[in-house]
Amino acid sequence: MSGPTLIDRPAAGPGPRPGEVILQLDHVSKTYASGVLEVHALQDVSLRVARGEYVSIVGPSGSGKSTLMNIIGCLDVATAGAYLLGGTDVEQMNETQLAEVRNRQIGFVFQQFNLLPSLTALRNVELPLCYAGVRKDVRRQRARDALGRVGLADRVDHRPNELSGGQQQRVAVARALVGDPTLILADEPTGNLDSHSTADVLALLDELHASGRTIVLITHEPDVAHRAQRTIHVRDGRIFGDLEPAPGPVDG
Repeated sequence: MSGPTLIDRPAAGPGPRPGEVILQLDHVSKTYASGVLEVHALQDVSLRVARGEYVSIVGPSGSGKSTLMNIIGCLDVATAGAYLLGGTDVEQMNETQLAEVRNRQIGFVFQQFNLLPSLTALRNVELPLCYAGVRKDVRRQRARDALGRVGLADRVDHRPNELSGGQQQRVAVARALVGDPTLILADEPTGNLDSHSTADVLALLDELHASGRTIVLITHEPDVAHRAQRTIHVRDGRIFGDLEPAPGPVDG
């Protein structure tokens, strides 16, 4: 398997200027009701991420980092506060609009890969463009280009069970890239990988960052978190600044 190749940012229309804040949370709180009890998962969280930044978010189990990821990824909405993605107020959107934001502006990379087993790598990467209504010939070429960028040009016709774990995760990264999203949101992307595949995927994220991509990485592994430019530590539903990951294992 060849290693990841240098990734060039695809041509796109006018977007955020370098250094411009593209992800902004202002005094965001999230409260879940459980019978007569209220669980304050996030409390007064403010966060800004500029275009081209590589940020990791770490914290122990129950810290609120998963809730924070769900809000950033438009998979959940805040109880209070404001969230702007690319200058757009996410909190004012309905479910249809949120689905469109998830498909067009956010590229997701999950721990479980979430590839459809019956489809080839090429077809899996095409899926976000299918949902976006992109013409077949255009989406097919863009999917091939994305797989080429992650070093899998020779695996386009392979199904997930014909690929290693590291290769499957690289297909997932290609799928995240294919729509040229504003943000790549990676949730424990190395959690199911051996050490060799972990190094491969982290090198790929490094190259994405070097090419100008904006990455937010959720992880419980300090060594993984250290790859980012800065680390946000979450505890008891609050952000404690841009801290270095705590030494030793962190319970996710």
